[in-house]
Amino acid sequence: MNAAPHRVVVVGSGFGGLFATKALRRSDVEVTLVARTAHHLFQPLLYQVATGILSEGEIAPSTRIVLRDQRNANVLVGDVTDIDPDTRTVTSVHRGRVTVTPYDSVIVAAGAGQSYFGNDRFAEFAPGMKTLDDALELRGRIMNAFDAAELATDPAERARLLTFVVVGAGPTGVEMAGQIAELSKRTLAGTFRTIDPRDARIVLLDAAPKVLPPFADSLGEHARRRLESLGVEVTLNAAVTDVDTDGLVVRAADGTEHRIEAATKVWSAGVSASPLGAMLASKSDAEIDRAGRVLVNPDLTVPGLPNVFVVGDMMALDGLPGVAQVAIQGGRYAARVIADEVKAAAEGRPVPERRPFRYRDKGSMATVSRFSAVAQVGPVKITGFLAWLMWLVVHVAYVVGFKSRLTTVCNWAWTFLGRTRTQLTVTHQQTEARLALGRLVSLEDARAARETPVRPEQLAG
Repeated sequence: MNAAPHRVVVVGSGFGGLFATKALRRSDVEVTLVARTAHHLFQPLLYQVATGILSEGEIAPSTRIVLRDQRNANVLVGDVTDIDPDTRTVTSVHRGRVTVTPYDSVIVAAGAGQSYFGNDRFAEFAPGMKTLDDALELRGRIMNAFDAAELATDPAERARLLTFVVVGAGPTGVEMAGQIAELSKRTLAGTFRTIDPRDARIVLLDAAPKVLPPFADSLGEHARRRLESLGVEVTLNAAVTDVDTDGLVVRAADGTEHRIEAATKVWSAGVSASPLGAMLASKSDAEIDRAGRVLVNPDLTVPGLPNVFVVGDMMALDGLPGVAQVAIQGGRYAARVIADEVKAAAEGRPVPERRPFRYRDKGSMATVSRFSAVAQVGPVKITGFLAWLMWLVVHVAYVVGFKSRLTTVCNWAWTFLGRTRTQLTVTHQQTEARLALGRLVSLEDARAARETPVRPEQLAG
């Protein structure tokens, strides 16, 4: 009688989770991918959804369709609430229904969320840039601000509506500020009658002393100068101390505070790892860092749990950055370790020794505006148009699916060569529903405790 296949549970459908799942397609294993959503999100392009360049479908294809031809992979939608090393099960909840999935190995790639540095109430007024909901809400807030300014008769109110503040001068913040500037100055120019969108005030704030802290100083300075040439006000050494509906309070390096009246605020100042990191640490010998990331072994496993791998933004190892390439390479590495050990066991060979994970740095990039970007590949620093072309090629290569790549390139051509943005439609639901949805999820989670757990084999029946 044939032995049951090795069961692998992958938590998260981002870069780490999806690439780990795909890397196991030829292995004699059963893969169950459990994720909060049924799509794979290309998070680095979220800001282009928020500013009307791309549609959500182009950067977030259905995970089920991506994995349709991988017969050993199954997709379950659910928010993972527990990973139990003793029973080797993963517990997830979706719309109040509890599902318990057994595993022999688990790859945890649940990613990271937005961090408000202990001021979570800021989220109500300044959405982050981590989910499709965030991007669509921000698109609505941005476009609604221009529409409201067209109707405003009070100059102070109009100025507030036309002020956009981006908190955080990392890659996401720089890209977001640059695209809001181009949206107001190119795409929307001439489309209103009582306001001039080019009068919009865009402010980029950061408590750090430089733009693009992960990059070389010269690249950060190039990005700052380019943003300022677009009219973006770049304010550094400035910490946000309060946020409300009408604006925010900023504290300068000398301790003085001032208020900026702004209807639209974007938060991209920090990240915190999934709470699953702290949960795993409580059940093992692992520790977590200040961002909630798990300090993993050189083979990306949790200390004391050799069959539990942590990859991507959830892991802390050798100071590796929280970028897509780290997640992709980590996911593939974990999958390869599992596949090699399963194959050795099937052939009656000793389990091969695990070699430490080695990250191959393929460089870092950030766009500033159309035709302008910065790139750093090892000691090589590139700016301007060449860096922008490199950014285009690299990012379109990682868009999943030929059709999505084609439509992405077409939309880029419309936006960057012309003035049109094809994805500026917004709805009231997109803009206003986040808090109501949060309350709904809380109610469903409360009901989950009263539900009988469902196992995947029951779903198959």
